Amino acid sequence: MSAVPLPAADPVLEVEDLRVELRTPRGTAHVVNGLSYAVGQGETVAVVGESGSGKSVSVLAMLGLLPPRVATVTGRAVLQGEDLLTMSPERLRQVRGPGAGLVFQDPMTSLNPVLSIGKQLVEGIRAHDDVPKAVARRRAAELLGEVGLPEPDRALDRFPHELSGGMRQRVVIAIALANSPALLIADEATTALDVTVQAQIIDLVERLQADHGTGVIWITHDLGVVAGIADRVLVMYGGRCVEDGTADDVLERPAHPYTRGLLGSLPDLAAPLDPDGRVPDLATVPGLPPPPTDLPPGCVFWPRCPVRSDPRCETEQPPLVTVGPGTPGRHGHVGRVLEHRAATWYQEGTAR
Repeated sequence: MSAVPLPAADPVLEVEDLRVELRTPRGTAHVVNGLSYAVGQGETVAVVGESGSGKSVSVLAMLGLLPPRVATVTGRAVLQGEDLLTMSPERLRQVRGPGAGLVFQDPMTSLNPVLSIGKQLVEGIRAHDDVPKAVARRRAAELLGEVGLPEPDRALDRFPHELSGGMRQRVVIAIALANSPALLIADEATTALDVTVQAQIIDLVERLQADHGTGVIWITHDLGVVAGIADRVLVMYGGRCVEDGTADDVLERPAHPYTRGLLGSLPDLAAPLDPDGRVPDLATVPGLPPPPTDLPPGCVFWPRCPVRSDPRCETEQPPLVTVGPGTPGRHGHVGRVLEHRAATWYQEGTAR
Protein backbone atom coordinates (compact mmCIF):
# COMPACT_ATOMS: atom_id res chain seq x y z
CA MET A 1 0.00 0.00 0.00
CA SER A 2 1.43 3.35 -0.94
CA ALA A 3 1.50 6.11 1.63
CA VAL A 4 -1.37 8.58 1.61
CA PRO A 5 -0.10 12.17 1.27
CA LEU A 6 -0.53 14.05 4.52
CA PRO A 7 -1.67 17.64 4.99
CA ALA A 8 1.13 20.18 4.81
CA ALA A 9 0.87 21.10 8.50
CA ASP A 10 1.62 18.60 11.25
CA PRO A 11 -1.49 16.44 11.54
CA VAL A 12 -3.70 16.62 14.62
CA LEU A 13 -4.65 12.98 14.02
CA GLU A 14 -2.76 10.38 12.03
CA VAL A 15 -4.42 6.99 11.48
CA GLU A 16 -2.33 4.11 10.12
CA ASP A 17 -3.56 0.64 9.14
CA LEU A 18 -6.54 0.73 11.51
CA ARG A 19 -8.35 -2.62 11.71
CA VAL A 20 -11.45 -3.46 13.73
CA GLU A 21 -12.90 -6.94 14.17
CA LEU A 22 -16.12 -7.65 16.06
CA ARG A 23 -17.04 -11.07 17.39
CA THR A 24 -20.66 -11.84 16.50
CA PRO A 25 -22.91 -14.95 16.61
CA ARG A 26 -22.42 -15.21 12.83
CA GLY A 27 -18.64 -15.11 13.04
CA THR A 28 -15.96 -12.44 13.03
CA ALA A 29 -17.04 -9.20 11.37
CA HIS A 30 -14.18 -7.36 9.68
CA VAL A 31 -15.67 -3.88 9.87
CA VAL A 32 -12.53 -1.75 9.31
CA ASN A 33 -9.71 -3.10 7.17
CA GLY A 34 -6.45 -1.17 6.92
CA LEU A 35 -7.75 2.41 7.15
CA SER A 36 -5.09 5.17 6.92
CA TYR A 37 -5.57 8.95 6.78
CA ALA A 38 -4.67 12.16 8.58
CA VAL A 39 -6.40 15.34 9.73
CA GLY A 40 -4.51 18.63 9.79
CA GLN A 41 -5.01 21.64 12.03
CA GLY A 42 -8.10 23.54 10.94
CA GLU A 43 -8.88 20.93 8.29
CA THR A 44 -12.26 19.27 7.67
CA VAL A 45 -12.11 15.69 6.45
CA ALA A 46 -15.49 14.30 5.37
CA VAL A 47 -15.88 10.52 5.63
CA VAL A 48 -18.62 9.19 3.35
CA GLY A 49 -19.98 5.83 2.29
CA GLU A 50 -23.02 3.57 2.63
CA SER A 51 -24.28 2.35 6.00
CA GLY A 52 -22.07 -0.45 7.24
CA SER A 53 -18.94 0.83 5.51
CA GLY A 54 -17.13 1.30 8.84
CA LYS A 55 -17.29 5.10 9.17
CA SER A 56 -18.62 5.38 12.72
CA VAL A 57 -16.97 2.21 14.04
CA SER A 58 -13.56 3.53 13.01
CA VAL A 59 -13.83 6.63 15.24
CA LEU A 60 -15.45 4.73 18.11
CA ALA A 61 -12.56 2.27 17.99
CA MET A 62 -9.98 5.05 18.07
CA LEU A 63 -11.57 6.63 21.14
CA GLY A 64 -11.89 3.35 23.04
CA LEU A 65 -15.70 3.35 22.92
CA LEU A 66 -16.17 -0.22 21.65
CA PRO A 67 -16.69 -3.01 24.23
CA PRO A 68 -13.35 -4.85 24.54
CA ARG A 69 -15.11 -8.20 25.04
CA VAL A 70 -16.32 -8.17 21.43
CA ALA A 71 -13.91 -5.81 19.65
CA THR A 72 -10.31 -6.30 18.55
CA VAL A 73 -8.61 -3.10 17.39
CA THR A 74 -5.13 -2.90 15.85
CA GLY A 75 -3.06 -0.28 14.04
CA ARG A 76 -2.16 3.24 15.13
CA ALA A 77 -4.23 6.35 15.81
CA VAL A 78 -1.87 9.12 16.91
CA LEU A 79 -3.60 12.17 18.37
CA GLN A 80 -1.21 15.06 19.08
CA GLY A 81 1.74 12.69 19.36
CA GLU A 82 0.07 9.98 21.49
CA ASP A 83 -1.27 6.67 20.21
CA LEU A 84 -4.87 6.33 21.32
CA LEU A 85 -4.83 2.56 20.79
CA THR A 86 -2.08 1.95 23.36
CA MET A 87 -3.45 4.25 26.07
CA SER A 88 -4.81 2.98 29.36
CA PRO A 89 -8.53 3.55 30.03
CA GLU A 90 -7.61 6.25 32.55
CA ARG A 91 -5.45 8.12 30.03
CA LEU A 92 -8.17 7.82 27.37
CA ARG A 93 -10.67 9.46 29.72
CA GLN A 94 -8.21 12.33 30.17
CA VAL A 95 -7.73 12.71 26.42
CA ARG A 96 -11.43 12.60 25.52
CA GLY A 97 -12.28 16.24 26.08
CA PRO A 98 -9.18 18.38 25.56
CA GLY A 99 -7.91 16.01 22.86
CA ALA A 100 -11.06 14.95 21.01
CA GLY A 101 -14.73 15.91 21.22
CA LEU A 102 -17.50 13.77 19.75
CA VAL A 103 -20.93 14.89 18.49
CA PHE A 104 -23.43 12.11 17.76
CA GLN A 105 -26.45 12.17 15.45
CA ASP A 106 -29.24 12.23 18.03
CA PRO A 107 -28.78 14.77 20.84
CA MET A 108 -31.55 13.19 22.92
CA THR A 109 -29.48 10.04 23.31
CA SER A 110 -26.35 12.08 24.03
CA LEU A 111 -27.87 14.21 26.80
CA ASN A 112 -29.03 12.95 30.19
CA PRO A 113 -32.79 13.68 30.36
CA VAL A 114 -32.85 14.00 34.17
CA LEU A 115 -29.99 16.49 34.49
CA SER A 116 -30.14 20.16 33.61
CA ILE A 117 -28.07 21.49 30.73
CA GLY A 118 -25.91 23.40 33.19
CA LYS A 119 -25.06 20.34 35.29
CA GLN A 120 -24.04 18.38 32.22
CA LEU A 121 -21.82 21.17 30.93
CA VAL A 122 -20.26 21.85 34.34
CA GLU A 123 -19.54 18.14 34.78
CA GLY A 124 -17.68 18.05 31.46
CA ILE A 125 -15.64 21.13 32.27
CA ARG A 126 -14.66 20.05 35.78
CA ALA A 127 -13.76 16.53 34.63
CA HIS A 128 -10.72 18.03 32.90
CA ASP A 129 -10.17 21.31 34.75
CA ASP A 130 -10.09 21.59 38.54
CA VAL A 131 -12.04 24.83 38.88
CA PRO A 132 -14.80 25.85 41.34
CA LYS A 133 -18.38 25.16 40.31
CA ALA A 134 -19.12 28.87 39.99
CA VAL A 135 -16.25 29.33 37.53
CA ALA A 136 -17.33 26.27 35.55
CA ARG A 137 -20.90 27.54 35.44
CA ARG A 138 -19.78 30.90 34.04
CA ARG A 139 -17.74 29.06 31.43
CA ALA A 140 -20.79 26.90 30.61
CA ALA A 141 -22.91 30.02 30.02
CA GLU A 142 -20.18 31.45 27.76
CA LEU A 143 -20.15 28.21 25.75
CA LEU A 144 -23.92 28.28 25.27
CA GLY A 145 -23.62 31.86 24.07
CA GLU A 146 -20.86 30.86 21.63
CA VAL A 147 -23.03 28.15 20.08
CA GLY A 148 -25.93 30.57 19.66
CA LEU A 149 -28.40 29.66 22.42
CA PRO A 150 -30.52 32.67 23.44
CA GLU A 151 -30.42 33.68 27.12
CA PRO A 152 -27.60 31.24 27.98
CA ASP A 153 -27.80 31.91 31.74
CA ARG A 154 -31.43 30.79 31.80
CA ALA A 155 -30.72 27.88 29.44
CA LEU A 156 -28.35 26.39 32.02
CA ASP A 157 -31.33 25.55 34.25
CA ARG A 158 -33.43 23.99 31.49
CA PHE A 159 -33.69 20.28 30.74
CA PRO A 160 -33.13 18.65 27.34
CA HIS A 161 -36.83 18.08 26.67
CA GLU A 162 -37.44 21.82 27.01
CA LEU A 163 -35.23 22.58 24.00
CA SER A 164 -35.80 22.10 20.28
CA GLY A 165 -33.76 19.59 18.30
CA GLY A 166 -31.46 22.25 16.91
CA MET A 167 -30.91 23.79 20.35
CA ARG A 168 -30.14 20.36 21.84
CA GLN A 169 -27.57 19.76 19.13
CA ARG A 170 -25.99 23.11 19.94
CA VAL A 171 -25.74 22.00 23.57
CA VAL A 172 -24.03 18.77 22.51
CA ILE A 173 -21.56 20.78 20.43
CA ALA A 174 -20.94 23.07 23.42
CA ILE A 175 -20.16 20.01 25.59
CA ALA A 176 -17.84 18.64 22.91
CA LEU A 177 -16.03 21.99 22.71
CA ALA A 178 -16.01 22.65 26.47
CA ASN A 179 -12.32 21.79 26.81
CA SER A 180 -11.16 23.25 23.46
CA PRO A 181 -10.38 19.92 21.78
CA ALA A 182 -7.78 19.69 19.04
CA LEU A 183 -10.10 17.36 17.11
CA LEU A 184 -13.89 17.45 16.72
CA ILE A 185 -15.68 14.36 15.37
CA ALA A 186 -19.20 14.99 14.06
CA ASP A 187 -20.97 11.68 13.41
CA GLU A 188 -24.05 12.47 11.29
CA ALA A 189 -24.39 15.59 13.45
CA THR A 190 -26.96 17.26 11.18
CA THR A 191 -28.76 14.27 9.63
CA ALA A 192 -31.78 14.43 11.96
CA LEU A 193 -32.22 18.21 11.59
CA ASP A 194 -34.20 20.21 9.05
CA VAL A 195 -32.20 21.99 6.38
CA THR A 196 -32.41 25.43 8.02
CA VAL A 197 -31.10 24.23 11.38
CA GLN A 198 -28.60 22.03 9.54
CA ALA A 199 -27.13 25.08 7.82
CA GLN A 200 -26.95 26.92 11.16
CA ILE A 201 -25.07 24.03 12.81
CA ILE A 202 -22.63 23.78 9.90
CA ASP A 203 -21.97 27.54 10.06
CA LEU A 204 -21.45 27.24 13.81
CA VAL A 205 -18.89 24.44 13.50
CA GLU A 206 -17.02 26.29 10.75
CA ARG A 207 -16.89 29.49 12.80
CA LEU A 208 -15.67 27.71 15.92
CA GLN A 209 -13.17 25.80 13.82
CA ALA A 210 -11.80 29.04 12.38
CA ASP A 211 -11.56 30.58 15.86
CA HIS A 212 -9.78 27.63 17.49
CA GLY A 213 -7.99 25.87 14.61
CA THR A 214 -9.77 22.62 15.38
CA GLY A 215 -9.41 19.66 13.05
CA VAL A 216 -12.80 18.15 12.11
CA ILE A 217 -13.86 14.68 11.00
CA TRP A 218 -17.37 14.95 9.54
CA ILE A 219 -19.08 11.60 9.03
CA THR A 220 -22.13 11.89 6.80
CA HIS A 221 -24.28 10.38 4.06
CA ASP A 222 -25.13 13.82 2.71
CA LEU A 223 -22.87 14.64 -0.23
CA GLY A 224 -24.45 18.08 -0.44
CA VAL A 225 -23.10 18.86 3.03
CA VAL A 226 -19.73 17.44 2.01
CA ALA A 227 -19.51 19.79 -0.97
CA GLY A 228 -20.08 22.76 1.29
CA ILE A 229 -17.76 22.03 4.20
CA ALA A 230 -15.02 19.54 3.32
CA ASP A 231 -11.39 20.28 2.52
CA ARG A 232 -10.83 16.58 1.84
CA VAL A 233 -13.14 13.63 1.25
CA LEU A 234 -12.45 10.04 2.24
CA VAL A 235 -14.75 7.45 0.65
CA MET A 236 -15.19 4.16 2.52
CA TYR A 237 -16.59 0.87 1.28
CA GLY A 238 -16.50 -2.51 3.02
CA GLY A 239 -14.29 -1.13 5.78
CA ARG A 240 -11.69 0.19 3.33
CA CYS A 241 -10.76 3.57 1.94
CA VAL A 242 -11.40 3.44 -1.81
CA GLU A 243 -10.76 7.10 -2.56
CA ASP A 244 -9.19 10.02 -0.71
CA GLY A 245 -8.46 13.49 -2.01
CA THR A 246 -9.44 17.13 -2.04
CA ALA A 247 -13.16 17.85 -2.17
CA ASP A 248 -12.81 19.30 -5.66
CA ASP A 249 -11.01 16.22 -6.96
CA VAL A 250 -13.30 13.63 -5.42
CA LEU A 251 -16.60 15.39 -6.13
CA GLU A 252 -15.80 16.79 -9.56
CA ARG A 253 -13.35 14.21 -10.90
CA PRO A 254 -14.04 10.94 -9.03
CA ALA A 255 -11.58 8.18 -9.84
CA HIS A 256 -13.18 5.10 -8.30
CA PRO A 257 -16.33 3.52 -9.79
CA TYR A 258 -17.94 3.36 -6.35
CA THR A 259 -17.49 7.11 -5.86
CA ARG A 260 -18.93 7.69 -9.31
CA GLY A 261 -21.91 5.55 -8.36
CA LEU A 262 -22.53 7.55 -5.18
CA LEU A 263 -22.36 10.85 -7.04
CA GLY A 264 -24.53 9.48 -9.84
CA SER A 265 -27.30 8.74 -7.36
CA LEU A 266 -27.73 12.45 -6.56
CA PRO A 267 -30.66 14.21 -8.24
CA ASP A 268 -29.73 16.65 -10.99
CA LEU A 269 -32.05 19.64 -10.69
CA ALA A 270 -30.97 20.87 -14.13
CA ALA A 271 -31.78 17.59 -15.90
CA PRO A 272 -34.67 17.77 -18.39
CA LEU A 273 -37.87 15.85 -17.77
CA ASP A 274 -38.47 12.60 -19.63
CA PRO A 275 -40.94 12.48 -22.59
CA ASP A 276 -43.81 11.82 -20.15
CA GLY A 277 -42.98 14.94 -18.16
CA ARG A 278 -41.59 13.03 -15.19
CA VAL A 279 -38.33 13.41 -13.32
CA PRO A 280 -35.83 10.79 -14.59
CA ASP A 281 -35.11 7.88 -12.26
CA LEU A 282 -32.01 8.26 -10.13
CA ALA A 283 -29.01 6.10 -10.90
CA THR A 284 -28.07 3.52 -8.26
CA VAL A 285 -25.11 1.36 -7.38
CA PRO A 286 -26.37 -2.15 -8.25
CA GLY A 287 -26.38 -4.84 -5.59
CA LEU A 288 -25.74 -4.61 -1.84
CA PRO A 289 -22.58 -4.17 0.23
CA PRO A 290 -21.05 -7.49 1.35
CA PRO A 291 -21.65 -8.55 4.96
CA PRO A 292 -18.55 -7.85 7.08
CA THR A 293 -18.53 -11.50 8.18
CA ASP A 294 -18.15 -12.65 4.56
CA LEU A 295 -16.03 -10.18 2.63
CA PRO A 296 -14.82 -11.22 -0.83
CA PRO A 297 -11.19 -12.39 -0.94
CA GLY A 298 -10.15 -9.84 -3.56
CA CYS A 299 -11.39 -6.35 -4.26
CA VAL A 300 -14.20 -5.64 -1.80
CA PHE A 301 -16.16 -3.78 -4.51
CA TRP A 302 -15.67 -6.49 -7.17
CA PRO A 303 -19.19 -8.06 -6.90
CA ARG A 304 -20.80 -4.68 -7.68
CA CYS A 305 -18.16 -3.13 -9.92
CA PRO A 306 -19.53 -2.02 -13.34
CA VAL A 307 -16.09 -2.26 -14.99
CA ARG A 308 -14.69 -5.50 -13.58
CA SER A 309 -12.66 -7.29 -16.19
CA ASP A 310 -9.35 -8.32 -14.61
CA PRO A 311 -9.74 -11.76 -12.95
CA ARG A 312 -7.17 -10.79 -10.34
CA CYS A 313 -9.69 -8.39 -8.79
CA GLU A 314 -11.76 -11.40 -7.70
CA THR A 315 -8.94 -13.09 -5.78
CA GLU A 316 -6.33 -10.44 -4.91
CA GLN A 317 -6.68 -7.36 -2.75
CA PRO A 318 -5.43 -4.54 -4.98
CA PRO A 319 -3.12 -1.94 -3.40
CA LEU A 320 -3.94 1.71 -2.95
CA VAL A 321 -2.05 3.92 -5.37
CA THR A 322 -1.76 7.69 -5.60
CA VAL A 323 -2.98 9.32 -8.80
CA GLY A 324 -2.99 12.95 -9.73
CA PRO A 325 -1.46 15.38 -9.62
CA GLY A 326 -4.94 16.58 -8.69
CA THR A 327 -5.86 19.98 -7.33
CA PRO A 328 -3.95 21.21 -4.25
CA GLY A 329 -6.27 21.71 -1.32
CA ARG A 330 -6.20 24.42 1.33
CA HIS A 331 -3.74 22.30 3.36
CA GLY A 332 -1.56 21.16 0.47
CA HIS A 333 -3.06 17.69 0.03
CA VAL A 334 -3.03 16.58 -3.60
CA GLY A 335 -3.94 13.47 -5.50
CA ARG A 336 -6.56 10.82 -5.04
CA VAL A 337 -6.39 7.31 -3.72
CA LEU A 338 -8.16 4.55 -5.59
CA GLU A 339 -8.37 0.89 -4.84
CA HIS A 340 -7.58 -0.84 -8.12
CA ARG A 341 -6.76 -0.35 -11.76
CA ALA A 342 -10.37 -0.88 -12.76
CA ALA A 343 -10.94 2.72 -11.67
CA THR A 344 -8.47 3.86 -14.31
CA TRP A 345 -10.12 1.62 -16.90
CA TYR A 346 -13.45 3.13 -15.90
CA GLN A 347 -12.13 6.63 -16.52
CA GLU A 348 -10.64 5.58 -19.88
CA GLY A 349 -13.93 4.00 -20.90
CA THR A 350 -15.97 7.10 -20.09
CA ALA A 351 -13.47 9.32 -21.90
CA ARG A 352 -13.85 7.37 -25.15
